[in-house]
Amino acid sequence: MSVTVRVPAKVNVQLAVGPLRPDGFHDLANVFLAVGLYDVVTVTAADELRVTCSGPDADKVPLDPSNLAARAALALAARHGREANVHIHIEKDIPVAGGMAGGSADGAAALVACDELWGTGASREELLEICAELGSDVPFSLVGGAALGRGRGELLTPVETGGSFWWVFAVADGGLSTPAVYGECDRLRGDAFVPAPDPSPELMEALRTGDAVALAGAVANDLQAAAVSLRPSLAETLTAGTEAGALAAMVSGSGPTTAFLVSDEAEAEKVAEALRASGTCRAVRVAAGPVPGATVTVG
Repeated sequence: MSVTVRVPAKVNVQLAVGPLRPDGFHDLANVFLAVGLYDVVTVTAADELRVTCSGPDADKVPLDPSNLAARAALALAARHGREANVHIHIEKDIPVAGGMAGGSADGAAALVACDELWGTGASREELLEICAELGSDVPFSLVGGAALGRGRGELLTPVETGGSFWWVFAVADGGLSTPAVYGECDRLRGDAFVPAPDPSPELMEALRTGDAVALAGAVANDLQAAAVSLRPSLAETLTAGTEAGALAAMVSGSGPTTAFLVSDEAEAEKVAEALRASGTCRAVRVAAGPVPGATVTVG
């Protein structure tokens, strides 16, 4: 028997980063939007835990127990007193190490798939608790839609949205280490006062009303300067998308994928074509959100 789960990428429409905490993390006000780029994770009963991967950049995905999908299976199995004897296959379509939570998505998908395969009957609360143990973005990959993440991003509150928002994503060559980007953010801030992070009221209202123009005026990412500092070529990509007519241009999460908010699907295709022609990125993808989180499709 196999269970297949489809799970979306995310874009951070606001990522407000507070001061460095004693535990090495930062308090966040992280407004997530799940978008229609998907990984598909299939879990099959096996004699031992094994991870395989196919799709773009599959060679960059770890296939050992450090993979979040494998860690999810091990965590659920440990809680329910069983062996994590499954073959996890990941069909990648979310950019790898691109600031769109691809690894986190795979963790959430594997958790849902194993729960279904094993019939463990874990509650939503238990699944979210395991997700939070796995990583800051994993809980959102489970729930999808739109949400405000507090703490280090794992404490979620659903956010009301009044429509669909269209995005163009420019995929850069190579990845960026999330810890390195946070470290560079701290370095750039130096001794400057850093306020406690809070969501923008204007941004929350724009999401509620489905107003893309208002949302464009409110999107913000406190990690963007750090990502551009570590990868200066991202500035050229951001400029190319802006000049092509995007309403807003930003680094997605810790990067290096860049995200461009546009008014509608037709405008998305126009901006995407301009970005492809600019030579400033490796690939370009179009997607809309919000969309649901990890969802069983076969099982």
